Amino acid sequence: MKVAVVGATGLVGRKMLQVLEERNFPVTELLPVASERSVGKEITFKGKNYKVMGMQDAIDMKPQIAIFSAGGDTSLEWAPKFAAAGITVVDNSSAWRMDPTKKLVIPEINADTLTREDKIIANPNCSTIQMLVALAPLHKKYRVKRVVVSTYQSVTGSGLKGINQLEGEREGKEVKKAYAHQIDRNCLPHCDSFTDNGYTKEEMKLVNETCKILNDDTIKVTATAVRVPVEGGHSESVNIEFEQDYDLGELRDLLAHTPGIVVQDDPSQNLYPMAITANEKDEVFVGRLRRDFSQPNSLNLWVVSDNLRKGAATNAVQIAEYLNEHHLI
Repeated sequence: MKVAVVGATGLVGRKMLQVLEERNFPVTELLPVASERSVGKEITFKGKNYKVMGMQDAIDMKPQIAIFSAGGDTSLEWAPKFAAAGITVVDNSSAWRMDPTKKLVIPEINADTLTREDKIIANPNCSTIQMLVALAPLHKKYRVKRVVVSTYQSVTGSGLKGINQLEGEREGKEVKKAYAHQIDRNCLPHCDSFTDNGYTKEEMKLVNETCKILNDDTIKVTATAVRVPVEGGHSESVNIEFEQDYDLGELRDLLAHTPGIVVQDDPSQNLYPMAITANEKDEVFVGRLRRDFSQPNSLNLWVVSDNLRKGAATNAVQIAEYLNEHHLI
């Protein structure tokens, strides 16, 4: 299969190339695409060097699929042009997520809604993906009524700028800031920009994307998103109120038998999910499962995942795998 990776030189784009190689996606010809200033640079894929090309050149070469991670403005401009040429686009930006004409897909949850006619498919936000992989089976069985989530998000969510600021501050260097304040030895309750309602865009993504992906507008979600001085891996404290009561052992067993989830929940052995152990893994790790005694039918849990992998690159590649396996491209 001829595959274009748009934004191939960026942090997520490079991770996409890594995941495509690791998962042995049937790439017969790779088209690495990036901005004009990167055209002509070389990237390596499966031991072979490829020259980075521009957008129009990639369209002219007619790949079957284009995986985008080049920012919202780029996606808004170019994804429709790829789609018009008959190329299926899987887009990792926020550009198309809440467009009612576009599918917002986590393969474990709603890939079965995809059709051959879906030419622009949206990849959800990283923090939404890991939370909903854990929530979806619970919603199916117990019906989720309300979710209160606090996220603890890695600097890799801000790309190379976030990493450079954290590492520079740790080394005592003057650095170009990705954040409004110091991130080393600090936590910032500020992911993305603030909106008029007092929430950040990141927080509102958790609210809006949850309802769209689970296809249920009755679910109430409130979120606080925090940037923490961690390189790789988002963590989330999630409180869920269900419509129905649950048996904790049965609930734990349900999660343990859900594809894509690893339950790590043995406090007596200090076993619980951590960003450092989720690093470079594709699964969503769930632990600290415990009943919320302050509210009927409620549960607390801790969810961790590698935000560059399952939160971005791996989810996009899994969508491509589904499309390929079901002959939708």
